[in-house]
Amino acid sequence: MTINFDGAGEQGSGTAPQIIVMGVSGSGKSTIGALLANRLGIRFIDGDSLHPLTNVEKMAGGTPLTDEDRWPWLAVVGETLSAAGREQRGIAVACSALRRVYREAILAKAPNAEFVHLAGSVEVLASRVEGRSDHFMPTGLLRSQVSTLEPLGDDEPGFTVDIDQPVASIVAEAVDKLGQAGFRV
Repeated sequence: MTINFDGAGEQGSGTAPQIIVMGVSGSGKSTIGALLANRLGIRFIDGDSLHPLTNVEKMAGGTPLTDEDRWPWLAVVGETLSAAGREQRGIAVACSALRRVYREAILAKAPNAEFVHLAGSVEVLASRVEGRSDHFMPTGLLRSQVSTLEPLGDDEPGFTVDIDQPVASIVAEAVDKLGQAGFRV
């Protein structure tokens, strides 16, 4: 199934959907982003693959990224979304987008983007991070991310989905809310 923006609201300028699946480590950004993209018939990119190697090495070593580390990465995320929009291709990108200024940096490059904030309790997040063996984010950095997180504001384009439910329910809720936001689903 493919979704297209139907022209409703400020973001309804006929552009292809540009979706950022956001949240802290362990929230399911990559899993839900890939499933959501598949369900909608659009491309998925894990934002982690857009990080420069120096950022990956820092995080793998247990060092939180600084804003100086993040700005170039956020620019690439925004440019990736924007390029897909210019080409009228839908895209979903998994990106932590923890702070409002980070989301604003993405929106500066991709003003038609819609955020899907995957949120859950620290206990749920920690159990998910501890269960992963194939990721460069150690469990110890989860608290840093949780303390950095600025939840999606009411005036920002997007919505929040609680991750303490089955994966299929998370995807279904996101699809439903995208429809309510003006996407044809």
